[in-house]
Amino acid sequence: MTVVRSLCLFALAALAEIGGAWLVWQGVREHRGVAWIGAGVIALGLYGFVATLQPDAAFGRILAAYGGVFVAGSLAWGMVVDGFRPDRWDVVGAVVCLAGVAVIMYAPRG
Repeated sequence: MTVVRSLCLFALAALAEIGGAWLVWQGVREHRGVAWIGAGVIALGLYGFVATLQPDAAFGRILAAYGGVFVAGSLAWGMVVDGFRPDRWDVVGAVVCLAGVAVIMYAPRG
């Protein structure tokens, strides 16, 4: 159950961070305004809070592993929201990153 909770928290963190960054991007680069930027800043703050809910207490481990989730999540966000089509190297890179997440977070520790 701890692994499932951790994975759900990683997914929620990715949604908040990637979504927040996208909102800021839209506000600035696409000239959608201050409300979009403000919503992005709030979402980015929520990301920081969600990361603290991980069962593991090691900040460095959580953030290092989350980096892999961020890579794969960013590609998925681009596909769903912006119509981005990753090539095979994007997919291979995302799989490597997710394998790194699994090793960092869920490998047996002695």
